[in-house]
Amino acid sequence: MSKTLVTGAAGFLGSHMVARLRAEGREVVGIDNLSTGKPDNLRSFPDGGGFVFIGCDVTNPQLLSMRELTDVTEIYHLASPASPKFYQAHPFETIEVNTTGTKLMLELARRNGAKLVYSSTSEAYGDPLVHPQDESYRGNVNTWGPRACYDEAKRLGEVYCYEYFRRYGVRVKVARIFNTYSAGLRNDDGRVISNFVTQAIEGADLTVYGDGSQTRSFCYVDDTIRGLRLLMEKSVADGEIVNIGNPVEHTILHVAHTVIRLSGTSGGIRYLPLPEDDPKVRRPVITKAETLLGWRPEVTLEEGLGRTIRAYRERMGGGTRS
Repeated sequence: MSKTLVTGAAGFLGSHMVARLRAEGREVVGIDNLSTGKPDNLRSFPDGGGFVFIGCDVTNPQLLSMRELTDVTEIYHLASPASPKFYQAHPFETIEVNTTGTKLMLELARRNGAKLVYSSTSEAYGDPLVHPQDESYRGNVNTWGPRACYDEAKRLGEVYCYEYFRRYGVRVKVARIFNTYSAGLRNDDGRVISNFVTQAIEGADLTVYGDGSQTRSFCYVDDTIRGLRLLMEKSVADGEIVNIGNPVEHTILHVAHTVIRLSGTSGGIRYLPLPEDDPKVRRPVITKAETLLGWRPEVTLEEGLGRTIRAYRERMGGGTRS
């Protein structure tokens, strides 16, 4: 049986990927230093029975000699803080995991002859001057600002992927992921969906930054994980950068009003200043994903938000009900 490595296994995307792989009967090794990941995300997967957990930083070079990783055939490199709240609090660690950690995982893939999916981000496009964004757009990223530690580190991670593909033939695929969400997001994650749903259930006003006219394209986690699995499986995607996101665009204010309606909250909306370098628009062109992978998202925002609100409400012990 092939063995799959998932870095950032206790995080949002990582734990969903572990669940998907174990449901398929695959043997999985998970790595996480638990800086932002939560052990509870993996409580359904105790060590043994097809899952092994390694509590370690993905930048640790000792990983290259660990017995548990000598026969890995697939690597999902999903480790990294992804919320501005966390990566701005830990900028140097964010840079390291996406550069040194990415190089280390690529080296492990090279030695094992393994395939690797690197989780890049729509943040690689920065505050885009081209809209919507396809993979050929080189972005508008500020290297001298509070988001640079994440944006630029992800971009440099892509460069490592390019060099390992070009020089060593490592079968690497790069996923530029757009705003994934579900109930699996931490309540204190700081991203817009987790903020809105938590505030709504608590009966608080929803915090909208700026006037709410900025747009995002939200992709439910099940669709994102399916896209990443297809990216790994398809050899035609080797050496390719592929947008994984929902091409349906919504204003932040529309999302806020939808959460208010679906949750039945007694709260309203509170407006605060727009953070520095916050992108004004964000929408992927997914033609490449459709052509290479046969993938497009299936879960609508309305359906995904409904699932998320119900699960948050259960986890938080009640709160406002619709």
